[in-house]
Amino acid sequence: QVQLVESGGGLVQAGGSLRLSCAASGGSFSSYVMGWFRRAPGKEREFVASISRSGGITKYADSAKGRFTISRDNAKNTVYLQMNSLKPEDTAVYLCAADLDSVVATVRGEYDWWGQGTQVTVSS
Repeated sequence: QVQLVESGGGLVQAGGSLRLSCAASGGSFSSYVMGWFRRAPGKEREFVASISRSGGITKYADSAKGRFTISRDNAKNTVYLQMNSLKPEDTAVYLCAADLDSVVATVRGEYDWWGQGTQVTVSS
């Protein structure tokens, strides 16, 4: 069983930055592909970014490309999402997820464990 706890959300003005963290426990962190998803009010949960077990492969949603960066520190059992140039449409609950498969997945159904999420609100 893997526990994931997100942190770093908050209220920020448009154009600002936030760095989200997701701390993992209860498993072998370096064995998991990690992903970030988000759920905006009234919308389905959508993919944001994912990263391979070693950190050498990353994937991004089109909405995140050029603004967000996913990274991980396997020594600290933590995955990060650096978000720059934030827009009001980025407002959502951001959730991290872990996947035992080796494929760097972009589909939520591929992920095995989920955190509770952290709220990000971007004001205009």
